[in-house]
Parts: sequence; structure tokens; C-alpha cells
Amino acid sequence: MRTKAIRVIGAAAAVLLAATACGGRGESGDSVAQGDCKGQQTVGITDTSIKLGGVYPLSGPASAFGEIPKGARAYFDYLNAEQGGINGRTVEYLVRDDGYQPPKTVEEVRRLAEQDQVFAIFPTLGTSTSSAVWDYLNQRQVPQVFVLGGATKWGSDTDHPWTIGWQPSYRAEGRAFAEYVKKEKPNATVAVLFQNDDFGKDLRDSFTEAVKGSGVSVVAEQSYEVTDPTVDPQLRNLANANADVLLNFSTPKFASQALAGDARNPDWNPLHIVSMVANSVSVLKPVGFENVQGVVSGAFTKDAADPGLAEDPAIKLYKEKLGKYAPGADPTNNYTLIGWAAADSFRKTLEAAKCPTREGLRDAARSLSGISIDTLLPGITLKTGKGDAFPMEAVQIQRFQNDRWSHVGAVIDTGK
Repeated sequence: MRTKAIRVIGAAAAVLLAATACGGRGESGDSVAQGDCKGQQTVGITDTSIKLGGVYPLSGPASAFGEIPKGARAYFDYLNAEQGGINGRTVEYLVRDDGYQPPKTVEEVRRLAEQDQVFAIFPTLGTSTSSAVWDYLNQRQVPQVFVLGGATKWGSDTDHPWTIGWQPSYRAEGRAFAEYVKKEKPNATVAVLFQNDDFGKDLRDSFTEAVKGSGVSVVAEQSYEVTDPTVDPQLRNLANANADVLLNFSTPKFASQALAGDARNPDWNPLHIVSMVANSVSVLKPVGFENVQGVVSGAFTKDAADPGLAEDPAIKLYKEKLGKYAPGADPTNNYTLIGWAAADSFRKTLEAAKCPTREGLRDAARSLSGISIDTLLPGITLKTGKGDAFPMEAVQIQRFQNDRWSHVGAVIDTGK
């Protein structure tokens, strides 16, 4: 598979900052800080630049996520050209393609860490792919910041301090769906389609645990592999249970197949719930909007396709700068917006670091004090602390109506 690299080097203000007591390394090539931050790693960061590396499935079965780095790249370009970078440091962003294959993730992450000497891996995407490299990155003490994936272990594990997630965990998402089903269909039977890895199992298990003791019961389960060509056989088997609710815990390609399969079956009309990783309008549109009316999912970002947010300052800025720095990107694609929001989160986390070092970034990511990200939904902020490495723990339930998502009820904070 041919490796793709996207280099993002903004035309930043060439301002050489005087070294502070906690300053990063200068141009001499030293790889450790001096002053109050003495001995901490400054690989990939200088007084005027910072080099980051991201690994995404630009190809393969999860290539829909390839829109995410377009949003992140546009944000960094915007920072470089108009904001002087991050604390005066221009951002060089290297993006690699792993095709959603863990062995390829290992190859590309090693390349970024050892050859390109990046300051941090921001981010890796996916559960199995990110899991394939977290031992390596933690052994090398390279920050693996804001993994794009909701595996509970990104926030609950204590043996990998250099790794942290970003979005609401699958535990939080599963609990939010459970609360919704218990309220809307208190005696529902449930069928589950899930990807056979930590992603799918995490969602399934968190939902099942959260409905224990209620009238809701899981009556059928079917798993699939990412190498499967289709989930049609699994969906037919689930239809035999004639459950009231279908949980579609799939990545975009397979979620779209399941939505289409559900629409083709007139004899089964379950409440169809789609995981947040696959709820972009770009996933629903090929199925036909008329076939996905009433589908339910969750959200944590604003919806750039919502005409009601046309004058929202954060959405206006996002659309304007995306059009300028990534003119081929679709501003209404939720994955593009996620990339923008994640990059904004990285910026604010590094700005909050006491030291512009790898250790400083690691510590800042684990001590976020309610940081606001303007493209997130109101009421959702980034907050971590001792014993809590989950930056976001709130989910907004939404229902698809006409050609867009509409919010249902209030934000569900599963961290309380």
C-alpha cells in the first residue's frame, strides 16, 4: 500500500521567541529543556515550530474517516497563517495512511516517531489500530494524544500515561443509548450488530450493563469482521428475532449497509440506533434520506449542516477558514468538523501546558479544567483530573428528521 503524507506547513509569523525558564529547545538540536523544565523531552518542538504526526485510514474499509485530517489540517493552516501558530510555533502536520490495518499503523507510527521525530502523535484513529501502538509509544514516552475512538481503556487504563482519548467513551455512549431506550421503550427487546473488536464489544457491553434490572433486554447479537464484504447475513439473522430496537454498532461502511438492509425489509421496523462514529450525513445519504427517517444516534459536536447554526460564530469561522485552507473539503461532513474540533482541543491543551515539552503535553491533557471548544455542543467541555482521564463524558441524543439531525432532550452527562 502506498503511503500518503500530507505536509501542513503554514506561513506563520516568523517571530523568534526569547527562551523562557520553561522554554523548549532552541535551534541547536538539543532534545531536552532547560530551566524549570530541565530534562524534559523537546523532540519535535523548538521555539518557533512544532511537528505533529497523525495516522488515519485514508484508504480501506474505514476510509470515510479520511475527512477528519482535512479539518485538522485546515485548522493548523489557519493558526499558522493568521494566529502565529501555537504560542508562536508554526505547526508542521504529517499525516499517514494505515488503511485501518494495525500492522500498517505500527509501521507508520514508528516512521513518525523515529524518522520524522514528531513531538506527538495526534492522533491515531480506531481501537485496534491505536491499541497496536500504545505500548510502543508509552515505552518511548511519545504522547499519543486524543485518540479518535471511544474505547473505555483510553481513559481507565493506568499503565499507559502517555495515551489519552478525546471523544465521549463507548461506555458513555452505550449508557446514553440505554437511558434513551429505557425512557422511550421501557419494555423493549434489543438486537445488536457489532464490530468484533474492542469498539463494538465496548458499546455492546456498556449498553447491556446499563439496562440491567430494567424491562429492556438484549435478545439477539451478531458480530462482523472488518474484512467482511457485507453485513447482510448478520442483519437477516437479527431480523428473525423481530426485536423492537436495533443497535448498529458499526463503522461507516458497515453501518450504511445495515441501514440499507433495514430499509429493504418491510417486515421489521425496529428503532434503529447508530453509533456516533458512523452518524455522519455522508453515511446516511447513500441509503436515501427517506429510508433513515427516525434513526437515532448521539452527538457531541455542533452540526455544521444545521441551518439554525448558520450565524453561530464558531460554525461561521469553521466554514470560512475551511473554505480558505481546504477548499475541496465538505464543511457539512461531520468528520471534517471533528478534525477541526480535535485540533482546536490540541492547541488549547498545549497552550495550557506548564512546559512546552512532551511531559508538559502529557500532564496538561490529564489536568484539563473545563476547557471550552466552540464547535462542541453547549454544556460539553474538556475536563480531566486525578483518576479521570475522560476529556468528554456527555452525549446528546439526536434523531434524523428530513435531511438533518435534531436534538432530543437534554445532554446526558454519564460522568455524574
